[in-house]
Amino acid sequence: MKSPGELNLELRQRILALPGVTEKPNAGIHEDAFFVSRRMFMHIHGKGHCDICLPKDVQQQVLAEGKAQPHRWAPEKGYVTAMVRDEQNLDSTMELIRMSHRYFAGDEHSLSAGK
Repeated sequence: MKSPGELNLELRQRILALPGVTEKPNAGIHEDAFFVSRRMFMHIHGKGHCDICLPKDVQQQVLAEGKAQPHRWAPEKGYVTAMVRDEQNLDSTMELIRMSHRYFAGDEHSLSAGK
Protein backbone atom coordinates (compact mmCIF):
# COMPACT_ATOMS: atom_id res chain seq x y z
CA MET A 1 0.00 0.00 0.00
CA LYS A 2 1.30 3.45 -0.92
CA SER A 3 1.69 6.21 1.65
CA PRO A 4 -0.34 9.44 1.31
CA GLY A 5 2.81 11.19 0.09
CA GLU A 6 3.44 8.55 -2.58
CA LEU A 7 -0.20 8.71 -3.73
CA ASN A 8 -0.02 12.51 -3.90
CA LEU A 9 3.15 12.36 -5.99
CA GLU A 10 1.63 9.82 -8.39
CA LEU A 11 -1.57 11.89 -8.64
CA ARG A 12 0.41 14.99 -9.62
CA GLN A 13 2.51 13.04 -12.12
CA ARG A 14 -0.62 11.64 -13.78
CA ILE A 15 -2.26 15.07 -13.96
CA LEU A 16 0.85 16.71 -15.41
CA ALA A 17 1.11 13.91 -18.00
CA LEU A 18 -2.20 15.01 -19.54
CA PRO A 19 -1.65 17.02 -22.75
CA GLY A 20 -1.13 20.76 -22.27
CA VAL A 21 -1.43 20.76 -18.46
CA THR A 22 0.52 23.25 -16.37
CA GLU A 23 0.62 23.60 -12.60
CA LYS A 24 0.61 26.74 -10.49
CA PRO A 25 1.80 25.81 -7.00
CA ASN A 26 0.50 27.76 -4.02
CA ALA A 27 -2.30 29.34 -6.07
CA GLY A 28 -4.00 31.18 -3.23
CA ILE A 29 -6.83 29.29 -1.58
CA HIS A 30 -6.46 26.53 -4.16
CA GLU A 31 -2.98 25.56 -2.96
CA ASP A 32 -1.96 23.83 -6.20
CA ALA A 33 -3.99 24.55 -9.33
CA PHE A 34 -3.83 22.79 -12.69
CA PHE A 35 -4.57 24.50 -15.99
CA VAL A 36 -5.25 23.55 -19.59
CA SER A 37 -5.78 26.17 -22.30
CA ARG A 38 -5.11 28.81 -19.62
CA ARG A 39 -8.15 27.71 -17.61
CA MET A 40 -8.04 26.08 -14.20
CA PHE A 41 -9.81 22.75 -14.44
CA MET A 42 -8.95 21.38 -10.99
CA HIS A 43 -6.98 22.03 -7.84
CA ILE A 44 -5.63 20.08 -4.89
CA HIS A 45 -5.78 20.93 -1.20
CA GLY A 46 -3.19 19.14 0.90
CA LYS A 47 -2.61 15.52 -0.04
CA GLY A 48 -5.39 14.01 -2.08
CA HIS A 49 -8.29 16.45 -1.67
CA CYS A 50 -9.18 17.15 -5.31
CA ASP A 51 -11.69 19.76 -6.43
CA ILE A 52 -12.58 19.11 -10.06
CA CYS A 53 -14.66 21.31 -12.36
CA LEU A 54 -17.12 19.57 -14.69
CA PRO A 55 -19.95 20.68 -16.96
CA LYS A 56 -23.17 20.88 -14.91
CA ASP A 57 -24.86 17.89 -16.60
CA VAL A 58 -21.80 15.70 -16.03
CA GLN A 59 -21.46 17.01 -12.48
CA GLN A 60 -25.03 15.96 -11.71
CA GLN A 61 -24.48 12.50 -13.20
CA VAL A 62 -21.21 11.99 -11.30
CA LEU A 63 -22.86 13.03 -8.02
CA ALA A 64 -25.91 10.82 -8.65
CA GLU A 65 -23.61 7.84 -9.30
CA GLY A 66 -21.67 8.52 -6.09
CA LYS A 67 -18.36 9.01 -7.92
CA ALA A 68 -17.67 12.28 -6.05
CA GLN A 69 -19.06 14.55 -3.36
CA PRO A 70 -20.55 18.03 -3.87
CA HIS A 71 -17.96 20.79 -3.59
CA ARG A 72 -18.32 22.61 -0.30
CA TRP A 73 -18.14 26.18 -1.62
CA ALA A 74 -18.74 26.22 -5.40
CA PRO A 75 -21.08 23.42 -6.50
CA GLU A 76 -22.99 25.92 -8.67
CA LYS A 77 -19.85 26.31 -10.80
CA GLY A 78 -19.71 22.59 -11.56
CA TYR A 79 -17.12 21.60 -8.94
CA VAL A 80 -17.07 18.21 -7.26
CA THR A 81 -14.71 16.89 -4.61
CA ALA A 82 -12.90 13.54 -4.73
CA MET A 83 -10.50 12.25 -2.11
CA VAL A 84 -7.47 10.12 -2.97
CA ARG A 85 -6.90 7.81 -0.02
CA ASP A 86 -5.70 4.68 -1.79
CA GLU A 87 -4.85 3.38 -5.26
CA GLN A 88 -8.49 2.60 -6.09
CA ASN A 89 -9.48 6.19 -5.23
CA LEU A 90 -6.56 7.39 -7.33
CA ASP A 91 -7.87 5.60 -10.41
CA SER A 92 -11.47 6.76 -9.97
CA THR A 93 -10.38 10.33 -9.26
CA MET A 94 -8.19 10.33 -12.37
CA GLU A 95 -11.26 9.32 -14.39
CA LEU A 96 -13.00 12.51 -13.21
CA ILE A 97 -9.87 14.59 -13.81
CA ARG A 98 -9.58 13.26 -17.38
CA MET A 99 -13.23 14.16 -18.03
CA SER A 100 -12.60 17.71 -16.80
CA HIS A 101 -9.39 17.95 -18.82
CA ARG A 102 -11.15 16.83 -22.02
CA TYR A 103 -13.88 19.41 -21.48
CA PHE A 104 -11.51 22.32 -20.82
CA ALA A 105 -9.13 21.22 -23.57
CA GLY A 106 -12.04 21.46 -26.01
CA ASP A 107 -12.72 17.76 -26.58
CA GLU A 108 -16.35 17.94 -25.44
CA HIS A 109 -17.51 15.25 -27.91
CA SER A 110 -15.81 12.50 -25.90
CA LEU A 111 -17.11 13.76 -22.57
CA SER A 112 -19.49 11.64 -20.55
CA ALA A 113 -19.53 10.36 -17.01
CA GLY A 114 -18.71 6.87 -18.22
CA LYS A 115 -15.73 7.57 -20.47
